[in-house]
Amino acid sequence: MILPNDLQRQELGDFLRAQRARLTPEAFGFRGGRRRTPGLRREEVAQLCGMSATWYTWIEQGRDVSASPSALARLARILGLSTAERSYLFALAGKADPSSSFDSSNDVPAAVIDALTAIALPAYVLDRTWTARAWNARAERLFVGWLDGSNAAIGGDRNLLRYVFLSDLARKLIRDWPERAKRVVAEFRADAGRHLDDPPIKSLIDDLAASSETFARLWTEHAVLGREGGERTFDHPLDGLLRYEQITLAVAAQPEFKVVMLAERA
Repeated sequence: MILPNDLQRQELGDFLRAQRARLTPEAFGFRGGRRRTPGLRREEVAQLCGMSATWYTWIEQGRDVSASPSALARLARILGLSTAERSYLFALAGKADPSSSFDSSNDVPAAVIDALTAIALPAYVLDRTWTARAWNARAERLFVGWLDGSNAAIGGDRNLLRYVFLSDLARKLIRDWPERAKRVVAEFRADAGRHLDDPPIKSLIDDLAASSETFARLWTEHAVLGREGGERTFDHPLDGLLRYEQITLAVAAQPEFKVVMLAERA
């Protein structure tokens, strides 16, 4: 949880006022007619959300008060917020959205899969647990023991962390494996930090900590790094030394997915 600063609290209040101004009182059973300001009154929003009018007023005024995730979820529902607006609401309030738990049944958008096929670079899609959910032929050729189907050593799993820490093929393929492994853990902590209580992520961390002494040691160091890309080098069993520049993009409509591309370097 990130505590909101003064600017965020002020923006939260302004955002809530703008959203309630869009609403029609009659749609909620309130009398419309002539009002000094458009939309619902603060007291009406508070009533609909099951919170005190004073508390809601303080939130709109940007005071240093904290609304619970459940109260924010009720606000989002009453105000009819879109997915992006709801995410913005929780970000401003410095709270985790209780509805954002990872759902591994979500499909990678078809357009993203089509884009992977068209990209003339090794490219793949990771979900929130860093499991590969789609990839192209060049990525399949590059990642021996992970995306090429020869991943029996890690139970047929296509999770990137399990590959890095549990597969001997990964240690041979990835140049400077100790340093890359250390960075992978730090990047995953930064990426998954808001979702550590999600059962699939917690299960993955517990399993890796039990299966890999290296992962367990690195995880307890609590290092955090952003996915900044940079050079990636491989000793491929067929293609020899390969150098790439890594680029990571988020899928706008479904932020639990990220597209990773590797651009060749001379």
